[in-house]
Amino acid sequence: MKSFDYWKNLHESEKLEEFSSDTQGLLWLKVKSIVRKEIISEFVSENKIELKETSLNGQFLELYNHLSMNPVQSHNLLDKYIEKKNKSLLAALDTKKLVSELYKLKTFDWGGDYQNSLDKYLVSRYVKALQSYDALVSKFETEISTAVQGYVLNSWYNHWSSILIEHIFKSHEAVLPTVGQIKHVDFFISNVPFDLKVTYLPAEYIKAKRNELGFPVEITYLKAKARELEIDFDRNAKQTGIYYEIIEKMKDKGTEECKNVIETLKNEKVQILKEAQQNPHILAKWLYENQGEMRFGSENRLFLVLVDTEDFTGSWKLKRNMDLMKPVINNYLDNFAKKKVSDLKIAFNYKGKPQTFTALTDIVFVVK
Repeated sequence: MKSFDYWKNLHESEKLEEFSSDTQGLLWLKVKSIVRKEIISEFVSENKIELKETSLNGQFLELYNHLSMNPVQSHNLLDKYIEKKNKSLLAALDTKKLVSELYKLKTFDWGGDYQNSLDKYLVSRYVKALQSYDALVSKFETEISTAVQGYVLNSWYNHWSSILIEHIFKSHEAVLPTVGQIKHVDFFISNVPFDLKVTYLPAEYIKAKRNELGFPVEITYLKAKARELEIDFDRNAKQTGIYYEIIEKMKDKGTEECKNVIETLKNEKVQILKEAQQNPHILAKWLYENQGEMRFGSENRLFLVLVDTEDFTGSWKLKRNMDLMKPVINNYLDNFAKKKVSDLKIAFNYKGKPQTFTALTDIVFVVK
């Protein structure tokens, strides 16, 4: 039997693949999810387990060693307790009210880059503390500089929409959530630990695929077509500004030529999307290999990719569209047991790191 420290070192190294195929490893993760003062106390009390240790780290080790003696029974005890705690947490969230709050955000603009120290302060003080949109906006008048309003609003939107999305997953019978937060694990699907990542079809991925497929650079194509169709634009503006101006002017002009340009770009993106849907591991590997250096991770990840094919830049709005997401997510979870764990495995490399990483991963596409 592998030791407590073996699993601890594996978890700290973000190597979660082995946990999925080992009863003791899964037991370690489940025990870790209840290692919170009030939670572990409640669990041992309900199951008439006596712990001699008083520190949380000591209790973690002691409880794991105790439960390891009968892993089958222990999994049942933990699953039953976690499911009970999850039901009470799910019932406490007013999803309809929260969705309504999220629909109050009309634009999604970060407004600049900020240091991690500011990120942490704003997230803890405002983003995660306030569910009410109006209460959050009221803070702008007295506490939050207008320079960071976009950052706070976007972070608030991302946080609470992610809570709603997790609510969908955690409401499904195939999912066992973690009670307390565990680094690299949001929940288990049929005993496979996953970290949920909600994202969109990345612009850089689209750019790389356009090049691979022989399509011209999008902004270059748009500029050429704008000149050809005698549409003026601010050549000194940023690329995103130029893109927006040309597209909007083409929409306003409304000629067949303008419609054809917009339709061509849309069809090319849809082609790239369909390829990703047919071969999700290609996109999953790209997402691992192109993640930010500061947030690098090699843990098992389940990607939820949201795409509005009529307005790719407006895909952020789908994060609050529960009517669209819920049936897609539930259908994926209904059929997860049919998947082979070996089919979820990918290998990837990351710039600046010599080793090859492996992880279990999959993608759920929500497309409008």
